[in-house]
Amino acid sequence: MEHKHSVEPIVRVKNLTKIYGSGETAVRALDGLSVEVQTGEFVAVMGPSGCGKSTLLNMLGALDQPTEGTVWVAGEDLSKLKDVDRFRARTVGFVFQLHNLLPTMTAQENVEVPLQGQIGSRKERKERAVHLMELVGLADRRNHLPGQLSGGQRQRVAIARSLANSPSLILADEPSGALDSQSSDEILTLLAELNSSQGTSIVVVTHDRRVAQATQRILRMQDGKVVSDHRITDPLEEDLRMFAQSQFGQTLLESSRTLHRFVEEQDLAALRQLLLTYDDGAEESGETEAPSSEA
Repeated sequence: MEHKHSVEPIVRVKNLTKIYGSGETAVRALDGLSVEVQTGEFVAVMGPSGCGKSTLLNMLGALDQPTEGTVWVAGEDLSKLKDVDRFRARTVGFVFQLHNLLPTMTAQENVEVPLQGQIGSRKERKERAVHLMELVGLADRRNHLPGQLSGGQRQRVAIARSLANSPSLILADEPSGALDSQSSDEILTLLAELNSSQGTSIVVVTHDRRVAQATQRILRMQDGKVVSDHRITDPLEEDLRMFAQSQFGQTLLESSRTLHRFVEEQDLAALRQLLLTYDDGAEESGETEAPSSEA
């Protein structure tokens, strides 16, 4: 389902810089980053460890403050928030790799926690939590403790909890990173369904190409900057793009002498040309030739 984009993006980041420490040991986690996310988008942020992905997510959730630059979420300038706790409770929902459920509370009670102080009566909070447990497909597990649930089920509860106050934006940091492939696929399907049916804007940080390919748009970061930004239009093209950016793909693009022992020169040249089409670095430097329009 394609969502109509509003005039005002759900996320607007301008010249965002974050420096940890000072002097020679200073670390520039974000380096003049600018990006927008439209309302209703499902966006993946990828890149190597230490590139600034989680730092960006923390900035969007008002969990950290920038050294320079501005961050707007749902029309609010986060540097001018009067009530940060209220913003976190009502505007943004968080899903982390570790679900962070309270072990002595049932699944339903965990979902009710963010509703404290937001919805008046105990009855209303219970009704809201029951509805959310149904939404994530765990109505029959709502009275179970976290220790009685599988990893995938616990993460579903965490997603239900993140939706408690109908946030405008869900921020997910490696939400399937600790799960097996089947549970991971189920979580991705659930997030995609929530994006489609509820119109919830989602930004997910991930190392997993399968997670990224389940979204609508991929931002790739490196050294605190966005180095590529593209919408997913075709699964095969996305597979080729991922392959081109893999270590093996980059080896092919560098035309390693070792590979000539196994691949004919003309075949290697053809493969390199195909991968160049989907290599973002080559794209930016102007090395990519336009793909043929022939069928």
